[in-house]
Amino acid sequence: MTSLDTDTDDKTGVTIRCRDNASVGVTLCDRFGLDADCVHYAVELRAPGLTARVDEVVAWVRDSGLPGFLKGLAADYRGWDGERHWQTDDRDLAVSAVFRSGGHVGLTWTLRPWPRAAGGWSASATTWLEAGEQMASLAADVRRFLAEEHG
Repeated sequence: MTSLDTDTDDKTGVTIRCRDNASVGVTLCDRFGLDADCVHYAVELRAPGLTARVDEVVAWVRDSGLPGFLKGLAADYRGWDGERHWQTDDRDLAVSAVFRSGGHVGLTWTLRPWPRAAGGWSASATTWLEAGEQMASLAADVRRFLAEEHG
């Protein structure tokens, strides 16, 4: 399930909860923009025994990025073979998608801050969503989150 949440700081975020296990989730939050070309935001992963966060993921205004990737998955609601991949230019956030029978999409969210630094870390969590409408809703929520203007 995907939901557009509002926290106490009056900033919006997008939370994606796994339909198979609600304790597994991903939150895009704490959005801020430094200039007209990009937006920065945080990504948090949660699963039993795991909490991970990257504070400055960058979304470039010039490309469709994550919302475009998710929209493409939603458009292929009848399924596909293999795995599809997307990642930020900095490679600190990567998302892979697989389709399973019954019309469900598994999104594996991987955080990898400082991907080229020695001693870096990575963490992943997989959320399962319904293909089609739920994926389309997620794509729209992420697009709105990244496009919002905060005062």
